[in-house]
Amino acid sequence: MAMPTAPIAALLLALAAPPAAGEVRPFDGRSQDGWDGARAFWSVEDGAIVGRSTDANPCTASTYLAWTGDMPADFELRCRVRIAGGNSGIQYRSQRVQGQADMAGFQADLDAANAYTGILYEGLGRGIMSGRGEQVEWSPSGKRVAARFAPDERVRAAIRDGDWNDYRIEARGTRVRHWINGTLMTDVT
Repeated sequence: MAMPTAPIAALLLALAAPPAAGEVRPFDGRSQDGWDGARAFWSVEDGAIVGRSTDANPCTASTYLAWTGDMPADFELRCRVRIAGGNSGIQYRSQRVQGQADMAGFQADLDAANAYTGILYEGLGRGIMSGRGEQVEWSPSGKRVAARFAPDERVRAAIRDGDWNDYRIEARGTRVRHWINGTLMTDVT
C-alpha cells in the first residue's frame, strides 16, 4: 500500500470468521507479522493497518508495507479502506525494485480527494491504465478503451468521502477489476 502524503490511510483486512480452505488472510488484526515496511509510518490500531505521515514524522517519499507471505496468482481481495488526506493505494502483482523507493506493479488507487480512487495505476510502468467507468484492453500496441460502462460521476458517487469503503480487487489471468461499495470502478484486460 502506498503511503499517503498527509494524515492517515487505514486498511482493514481482518475478518471475524476463520479462513475457508485455500483462503489467505495476510492480516491477523493485531500485528504486522509477515509484513515488511517502515515501522515509523505503519502500525496496527483498532484492528486496522494504519499508515500515517505527520508534521513531526513526515513521509517525504513513497513508502510501502508489503506482505511477505505467499499469494496466489489469481485472487479476490476484499478489504475496507479509509483515507484522511493525501494519496495511497493497494499494490498487487507488484514487487520492490532494488534501489527504488517505489514498487513496480499494479495499484488499486485511493486518494482523499477521490479523483483517482478506484482506478488501476501501474507503478514504474504504464502509469494510469484505466479510469473509472472504463473497460480497457492493453496489447503490445497500447491501450484501447473497449467501453465506457458508466460515467465517472456515477461511479464516483459510490465512494463515501472520509469514511470506510469496501474495496474489492479481482485478478484472474490477465483481467483485473476493482469495485468500491459494490460498484464496478474499472475492468482491465
